Order: sequence, then C-alpha cells, then structure tokens
Amino acid sequence: MNKTSRSFAKPLHDLLGKIVGPTFRRQGFASAELVTRWSEIVGAEIAACSEPMKIQWSRGATAASPLAADKGPAPGRSPGTLILRVEGPAAIEIQHLAGVICERVNRFLGWRAVERVALRQAPLRRTQRKTAPPFDTAATARIVAGLSEIADEDLRGALARLGAAVRKT
Repeated sequence: MNKTSRSFAKPLHDLLGKIVGPTFRRQGFASAELVTRWSEIVGAEIAACSEPMKIQWSRGATAASPLAADKGPAPGRSPGTLILRVEGPAAIEIQHLAGVICERVNRFLGWRAVERVALRQAPLRRTQRKTAPPFDTAATARIVAGLSEIADEDLRGALARLGAAVRKT
C-alpha cells in the first residue's frame, strides 16, 4: 500500500529565519531573536522605551565574521557595541541601565557578545493597530432586510456588515 505524501505546515520560525536571517546578520545580530524577544530579554520597562538597532563590531570584524555558525565569537574577537534606538526622555535612564542591558543580552546569547551600549535618540517604530470603526447598525439592518433570500442567518449578517462597511467608504 502506498502512502500519499502530505505536506504539513512548517513552523513560521523556519520560514522567516531563511527570509530575514541575512538582513539581521548584516545588522550584526547573531539571530533574529534579539530583536523579536527584546522585551523578554531586557524586561518590559526597558523594552517600552528602547529597541535594538544593530550590534556594531570592532573595525577588524566584518558584519558576518564575528560569529561562527551563530554559536559564539570567533577566536580573538572582541565584544561589540549594541546600538539602541531610545525615545528622548528615557535616554538618561537607559544610559544608567547600560550595564544591566549588556549583562542580560550576554546572558541570553550565551557569550560575551556586547561590551557597551550606544544610544540613538529617535522615536520608536511602534505599529499601533487601528481599531475597527463601529458598525452602523441602521445600515446593517436595512441591508439585512434586502437579503431575505439567503437562508443562512450568519451569512446574511456577515454580508450585511460587509455591505455597510463598503457603503461607508
């Protein structure tokens, strides 16, 4: 009996790692996790007003050479500088916490990757989700009345909400 070969869904981490991995390596990051798990690494208070931009390695190191297969530093490499984007008012506080940030990042990476922190004052790139505007119940009710030939009540309501939203724009 032959088994049919079914492809199962791949974890998103596997797919995204291949896509964004080279970009993160150009910025000096050993892995994308330093950016994606920033709030877990440094804590919610620090992450609320800062985000990592890149790790800058010493002049002798290229962007990809300080790391040997993402496991640790190449022999003889000195630790880099973590460049953080920080909101203006919080820069002083983050500057005082630089030692704590270095310690937490190094503990997360498992090796002494970062020796110092440099700050760049700029607004953080936060994506604020837009809340959906409330549905116009009167328009939805008028559209539902015109959809009497649709037997499924859930489908009729969904189409009415869609119609009300389309008319609004």
